[in-house]
Amino acid sequence: MDQLRKESVLSNNLPAHSVSEAILTRSSIRQFTSQPVSHDTITEILDVARFAPSGGNLQPWKVHVLNGSAMSALKNLLAQRLKTHPVGDGSEYFVYPIKLKQPYKGYRSKCALDLHRLFGIGRKDRKAKFQQMNKNYQFFDAPAGLIFTIDRQMQQGQFVDLGIFMQSFMLLAREKGLHTCPQKVFANWSRTLHHCLQIPSEHMVFGGMAIGYVDPNAAVNRLVTDRAGVNDFTVFLDDKNQLPLEKTLEQTTSKPIHSFSKSKL
Repeated sequence: MDQLRKESVLSNNLPAHSVSEAILTRSSIRQFTSQPVSHDTITEILDVARFAPSGGNLQPWKVHVLNGSAMSALKNLLAQRLKTHPVGDGSEYFVYPIKLKQPYKGYRSKCALDLHRLFGIGRKDRKAKFQQMNKNYQFFDAPAGLIFTIDRQMQQGQFVDLGIFMQSFMLLAREKGLHTCPQKVFANWSRTLHHCLQIPSEHMVFGGMAIGYVDPNAAVNRLVTDRAGVNDFTVFLDDKNQLPLEKTLEQTTSKPIHSFSKSKL
């Protein structure tokens, strides 16, 4: 399956014809062509993605679509803002844990290392790494982009719902021969985005997404990230592997593992 995934990512210019094909050919594209994506096409994708599930049917997502001159204006604004605010103007949540433990730290480091190798960026070349990261704010030259926001009242469960909605959008984009790149890094520009997109104060910026047509000649688009195997993250419980329920219940204490009386977000 891993080899099939790699082959699929490297030949992913055509529309996907099944859910499996959409998943296997979806990758985070970091260089797009200038070919435009129409307002109607994005609307069609959103019109189907809105049927994504959400707990209690809260549908907590809000979307700002940028295209044409609006997209160009935001790119220009962020390019100017980077000169005085090189790390943005502040995120309202932690995109990553402060102290990332293993194996997650290793996964992230391997992804970054593989990406930098494609650009020929050395381990200690911080300037080049920073320049590459800042391409995020140009949506990797995509002709259109989306900014996702969520009401501040929402909690971790609704963040999951928003993620499901975004995944639905990305897979539907593959059905139309389009590609995407989810970009939580836009959370770093919360103040700027609130101002220029007139986002209501009760909403926080969750992230963004580039959408467009993949540049097949860009080396960066040959990146295929590793995935853990099924047995690395799954516990199968069946006739052969049953839980000793009575013993487990006896060892269970009444004290909760975590308290969720106060929001952590």
